[in-house]
Amino acid sequence: MTSPENLANSQDLKRFWCECAWIGGEVKTKVLIEVAAGRISSITCGVKPRPADAEKLSGLTVPGLANVHSHAFHRALRGRTQVESGTFWTWRERMYEAAAHLDPDSYRELATAVFAEMALAGVTAVGEFHYLHHSPKGGLYHDPNAMGHAMAEAAEAAGIRLTLLDTCYLAGGFDTELNEVQRRFSDGDAGRWAERVEALHKAYAGSESVRIGAAIHSVRAVPVDQLSPVVAFAAGNEMPLHVHLSEQRAENDACLARHHKTPTELLHAHGALGPRTTAVHATHLSQMDIDLLGTSGTAVCMCPTTERDLADGIGPAHAVHLAGSPVNLGSDSHAVIDLFEEARAVELDERLRTERRGHWLASELLEAATGAGQASLGWDSAGRLEVGALADFTTIALDTVRLAGVQPAHAAESVIFAATAADVRHVVVGGRFTVRDHRHALVEDVPGRLKAAIGAIFK
Repeated sequence: MTSPENLANSQDLKRFWCECAWIGGEVKTKVLIEVAAGRISSITCGVKPRPADAEKLSGLTVPGLANVHSHAFHRALRGRTQVESGTFWTWRERMYEAAAHLDPDSYRELATAVFAEMALAGVTAVGEFHYLHHSPKGGLYHDPNAMGHAMAEAAEAAGIRLTLLDTCYLAGGFDTELNEVQRRFSDGDAGRWAERVEALHKAYAGSESVRIGAAIHSVRAVPVDQLSPVVAFAAGNEMPLHVHLSEQRAENDACLARHHKTPTELLHAHGALGPRTTAVHATHLSQMDIDLLGTSGTAVCMCPTTERDLADGIGPAHAVHLAGSPVNLGSDSHAVIDLFEEARAVELDERLRTERRGHWLASELLEAATGAGQASLGWDSAGRLEVGALADFTTIALDTVRLAGVQPAHAAESVIFAATAADVRHVVVGGRFTVRDHRHALVEDVPGRLKAAIGAIFK
């Protein structure tokens, strides 16, 4: 595979003719996009007939989708946790069982298949919230970043961009030791975590396909005296900083009991909020929390399919949006991988909560799935169809059983409220097809790869 940073060495100029394209918040028709060196070099609307040398993209073409929050190994749990009741905390025990079986080779295989599934769903960039750092017993691999490199290799094989959010994870809870499985997540303290991540950051300096970011797993997993060093490291390296926030009421209660602050207030006190930060879930927030997130410009990543699967609750997405937080989307535990489902759930869950329709425009939800998500992952030049942007785009077929009869004027609304991942026809990353006519161009037999990789974990 030619990775995105080497695209300039391939055939330099490519042309794509879109039946419809979402540009500047509006649907345009008969759009010619020219690409040079992996970036959009020109856009012309109303071009007819299609130039003979232009690839035809039938359907609605939008900027590439960004899956802002992923734990690739959670994909192995799909279906396995649906035979029991319980809570997030009982589900977590099944998750630990899967984590205990992974090494660099098996994780590379699984992540390649999972990232390929994401590509088939229209995703061009993923944020991998990565904390499987060391061996199952907690020891260092010969290369302490072997697991991180496995993630980068998997993303390249699957043809999507990766922001590896290397996660600091040091405790089992407030004043609680790590358990046996969690030991592999920990570097011991924030200083040693930073030393390891610095080496990873240098390894991918200048890459156009991989970004290294930082993450605080949660305020329960990073002791209060270790928060500021992580924040300072991320800021000093101009990295995205992500954090699980208030996913569970129990976390809020424990934080208040231990620190007399909500998790949001605690992060604010240690300088963790701001435009480079993304709070994931943010399900159980006070009004003060919402105001702190909004006024600081902290982004919020909603993962509705996971939040409902784990019975976490409905987060205040619209309230944080109105307060000033950019909202983006993630598939998290991969109960399903479908960014259209995530996007419409933000609106539909709000309708269920309020018994009222029309909180979000389709264009706002499409922006959450594209531009806002790409920005959260550090891909500031992706997420929009304009000259100079990375040539990453996704085409949704409008002639499927779900979307047949859609008119261009309502294409965005129809896609957000009716499309599924199965309607993705093409995916282009850096001007090259990763998915073409519903088939992955780089990974053969994605279902077979998933079956084999998951079977190896639970053999």
